[in-house]
Amino acid sequence: MRILPALAIASLLSSTAIPLAAEAAQCSSGWAGTIQYTRNEANSAAKTEQRVTGKGTETSNWSMTYDYAAQVSVRPAPEADYSLGKANISLTSVSTETKSAQDRYICPHERTPRSMSGSFISKTETRGNGAGLEANVHVGVDSDGTYRVSVGLPDIQGTVSGSNSSSYSGQCTPKQGVNQSIADMPTTINGYTFSSSGADRVSKSSPDQLAGSHSVSAYGVTETLRWSLRRCGGDLRLVDVKFEDMRFPTWEAWQEIVEQRGTTDGNIVRITALVANDGPEEKSATIKFRETYKGDKWDGAKPDGLIEELTVNVPAGEQREVAFKWDSSGYAWYDDGRPRLIQRIRTEVEDAGKKVDDKTYNLKVAPKPVVLVHGLWSNWQAWEVWQNILTTSHSYDWKAFPVGQKPEHGRMSTGEQLGNTEPTNTIAQNAVELGQYVKYAQQDRNAWHVDLVAHSMGGLISRRYIHATMPTYPDGKPQVAHLVMLGTPNMGSRCADIISAPLETAGRSMDALRELRPSVVAQFNAVHTERKGVEFSILAGNPLPAICYMFNENDGVVTVPSATWAITDAEQQSVLHINMATAEVFSSFVKPRVAIGPAKQKPIELSALAAGAFGLDAAAQTDAFTPDFSKIVKLAPGQTLKIDIPVKQARDFGMTFIAASTVSASVIDDNGAVVGESLKDTPAASQLFRSIYAERAVAEGTWTLSLRNDDQAEREVVLSTWSRRD
Repeated sequence: MRILPALAIASLLSSTAIPLAAEAAQCSSGWAGTIQYTRNEANSAAKTEQRVTGKGTETSNWSMTYDYAAQVSVRPAPEADYSLGKANISLTSVSTETKSAQDRYICPHERTPRSMSGSFISKTETRGNGAGLEANVHVGVDSDGTYRVSVGLPDIQGTVSGSNSSSYSGQCTPKQGVNQSIADMPTTINGYTFSSSGADRVSKSSPDQLAGSHSVSAYGVTETLRWSLRRCGGDLRLVDVKFEDMRFPTWEAWQEIVEQRGTTDGNIVRITALVANDGPEEKSATIKFRETYKGDKWDGAKPDGLIEELTVNVPAGEQREVAFKWDSSGYAWYDDGRPRLIQRIRTEVEDAGKKVDDKTYNLKVAPKPVVLVHGLWSNWQAWEVWQNILTTSHSYDWKAFPVGQKPEHGRMSTGEQLGNTEPTNTIAQNAVELGQYVKYAQQDRNAWHVDLVAHSMGGLISRRYIHATMPTYPDGKPQVAHLVMLGTPNMGSRCADIISAPLETAGRSMDALRELRPSVVAQFNAVHTERKGVEFSILAGNPLPAICYMFNENDGVVTVPSATWAITDAEQQSVLHINMATAEVFSSFVKPRVAIGPAKQKPIELSALAAGAFGLDAAAQTDAFTPDFSKIVKLAPGQTLKIDIPVKQARDFGMTFIAASTVSASVIDDNGAVVGESLKDTPAASQLFRSIYAERAVAEGTWTLSLRNDDQAEREVVLSTWSRRD
């Protein structure tokens, strides 16, 4: 019984190969290897018709799938120039027809029509299998180097089974549905003959190896032939090497890696080699997987490195798989920081210590995605140029994910823009949004691990996420490989103290600002101690002297001790707080910490921060602070406002305020001398916290603050003064 008619092929099969062109011929034996043939069909039809009563409809749906597969093991005939084939064949075909009818009818002794329905399902299934069956194989090579591969498959035995079911509702006389099964019936499933196009050409450099595929589709049927053949080789042969990674977020959900897509740094890759034994006796094969640099521009002379070595026994005429799991961590980079665009892996098969076959495959490994976490009075646009930075540093496969760029995946609220004192999220709430964005980045890049680069308060948000909700995976590695912090106030900022105080007094507490106060951060540090194996790094800016009642070197917001805190990998640069998300900082500080090759990958060590380990300046940073004077004012467009400032006898004088860059401020002492200025549209006007500082003795009196708004919109100014009187 033939299930479907075969597609026409160009010629009948022969048992004798046409010799290869004389100048390329290497031997005259038959071919060995594998040929795969598949035949697939999927059809469906649907229609709806009016019933003869004209008061209802009848709907029919039909679908059919047909899947035929044959794996042919090809061996050279003894002392002859042709090949023999043994086939393993399987078939599954399912046909299903569903009919449903709806009608309206007035039953006897009733006055109104009622709805009636019926449903009928008929299913037919054909299955068949055959193993070790003789198959005709022909490999013909023409004098011009073109060749054709053909296969003729035998009939196999199978069974046909089926079922019928029906159900009814609404009938005048209730009708019972039925369920019937049709017992298995034997059937013969005809074999197929199929040939490649004849357009494939033998490689002059490898005339004794053939590999390729050919597919034809017509009338809803697709036939495909794939082959991997060689001649005059040893008994053992490497058929194929397959690379797979796991589809995030399901561990062990293995999927084959598409060469153009590749995998992502840190993913576990399962490498599977398929080895065939074309000889008459069982063989023990040694399979070696090597990292090879052959063909690399810089390291082409570097010797290969052994990744894994496995052994497998392969019975005569059969194939066996061997697999291992390879950690790709670091393989997007060389150890000197250069981008590694392609990882070359060579698989070798040895027979009794002698290499008999090998294949080299290219595996693209993209760097881990970089999730970018903004800080106070900021948004995702602070990182807008970073995708270009990553692209030029590696390739377009290195992706930046600024939190909030696609708000449907997570959006933090930290004040949005400079000087905004509206309510915000807490650090804990923003950490939830960060977690959602990390997951989005993983799904987008199929990456099990990411790097975080966090500016300012973004570092505290990241630390909260790592401590509270970040997962670890069965590979023992944390989700976040590295947290790189830029100017994070790990012990808080006095600037937050100075500006938050007048807001809290006015009943306008802003969580994002309040949670940066040193006393609040001290409580945060006492709780958030878990690093879970994540490596921490911090860049501290040190270009400025005293600011915000802080007298250590600082970046305009955060002092060096507050940033470096209890973090071993700490570095200082002469960079302002607002200039940290730049290409210069990326090159000098961020890239060396995330562009790490395999030899420099650190072993995973789950670690925790000791509660209270806040550094020597902790007491000075967490004592209570009260401004000398504070005020909140609003300036109309073009308005100039003068404010009296009471000044106490002290060692110095400082004023810190937040305002739009269009606002100018000048402090004048009681003798009419200008103590200091912060003028509109200057570099100082773009700082998060603007300060005017006089490092000289001050007598008690009244000074004047002059504010001017050159914007076309009303602007608010929040200010506090401070001094040292000890």
